[in-house]
Amino acid sequence: MDFVSPEDLPAPAGYSHLVITDPGARLVVISGQVGMAADGTVAYGWEAQIRQTFANLGVALAAAGATWAEAVKLTYFVVSTTELPMIRRVRDEFVDVEHPPASSLLQVSGLFRPDVLIEIEATAAIS
Repeated sequence: MDFVSPEDLPAPAGYSHLVITDPGARLVVISGQVGMAADGTVAYGWEAQIRQTFANLGVALAAAGATWAEAVKLTYFVVSTTELPMIRRVRDEFVDVEHPPASSLLQVSGLFRPDVLIEIEATAAIS
């Protein structure tokens, strides 16, 4: 895979502008995950929810036989952008910071429950 950020585009903050997958790679699309444990309890506060969300994405990646190194796209839905530095810091504990996935972030007025602060979708390409 090629992780590319052309110099003619603004410098990305911890993501790649595009990811070119290898021919024949299997695409894995993961539904939005939130900071909720398997028993249905929602983690309290931003950092706990961000960590649980990334942990849940890791479980989903593993179920597909993938790792974070194969993540090619993350889409974030947040109820506030005030915690963006924390989101980036936690993200960098999981993703390959040398070859970060492409990324989009949307601020939304709410998610499916009022106590859920962040949801993240992921796409991976397995060679």
